[in-house]
Amino acid sequence: MQSANKLPRWLSIGLAFPIAILNGWLLLQVVQYFQPLVSVFAAAILLAFVLNYPIQFLQERGVQRNLAIAIALLLTVVILVALGITLVPLIIEQLNELANILPYWVDSAGQQIQAFQNWAATQQLPVNLTGLATQILDRLSNQLQSFTGRILSVAFDTIAIVVNVLLAVVLTVYLVLNGKSLWDGVFQWFPPHIGSKVRQLLQEDFHNYFIGQATLGAILGVAITLAFLALHVPLALLFGIGIGFFSLFPFGTGIGIAIVSSLIALQNIWLGVEVLGIAVAIDQVNANFVAPRILGNLTGLNPVWVVISLLLGAKLGGVLGLLIAIPIASFIKDIADSWRDGAFSQIIVSSEDSKHPTLVEVGE
Repeated sequence: MQSANKLPRWLSIGLAFPIAILNGWLLLQVVQYFQPLVSVFAAAILLAFVLNYPIQFLQERGVQRNLAIAIALLLTVVILVALGITLVPLIIEQLNELANILPYWVDSAGQQIQAFQNWAATQQLPVNLTGLATQILDRLSNQLQSFTGRILSVAFDTIAIVVNVLLAVVLTVYLVLNGKSLWDGVFQWFPPHIGSKVRQLLQEDFHNYFIGQATLGAILGVAITLAFLALHVPLALLFGIGIGFFSLFPFGTGIGIAIVSSLIALQNIWLGVEVLGIAVAIDQVNANFVAPRILGNLTGLNPVWVVISLLLGAKLGGVLGLLIAIPIASFIKDIADSWRDGAFSQIIVSSEDSKHPTLVEVGE
């Protein structure tokens, strides 16, 4: 270390950069090799984090922790069973209906384009969409056929997914029961005051993101579903819940609205335009009036870093990586900001001062 401190600063930085890149590459290889286990463990941590809120709520009202855990788990099972009996069959039914009617919607889109082309010809407008539309519709039809051909392989993959879900549920129960001692052991590796600061920032970032984002997604999904039902949009429940699910991801709301409105436009272009307008209006109300009250300044991240964190999250963990990429990036930003502002150094100095009061008095 003494020899390294004698090196010029530019040389130290130049040596540190390839070492950091090598360590990052090795970490990526390890995560990808153990990706199923990492995903199961991350999902269990996320579920235990969410379940901790009703447990704390019950404890604050005088319920013992073991009883609060039992009530929270039982309530979760009841909610999941209720959704499995009522909502899930409707969604599966509408998914099957969507798979059956999509080819007819593609044919309807071709007829609408041909009708527009005939109208443009009568008006002597220099518009020719027939060739381009044919290529687009043929490609869409081929994609649909390949998708239906992959259904069997997806059915076999479902077995592995069910196993991973069961493992995640079992691990979640253990984390709920013994998670506090586990995290206490992890943060004991940090200096005491730094560990408490890191723990606080980590909890705040995940709380602000998941609770706020889930609330906004639920509000958006319910509002859009009701609007679609009022407009008599086909498969309103499936499309409304789909847009609500997409809203859990940054920039996902716009993608979900675009996909849904495009699918509806295949059947009826004017209904697709109405769906687009209504969905965008509801999203703007949700983003500009509801979100500031619930989220405030959610992460403070620059949009460039948001995109980079999403790309890294998708690379490392797929859909689950997309879910946790933003709170982790926000946590890293908060740690960097605290380090820059000297919060950790002040904590260390105050800790050392409390251990050696006589040295402080002599210094004064």
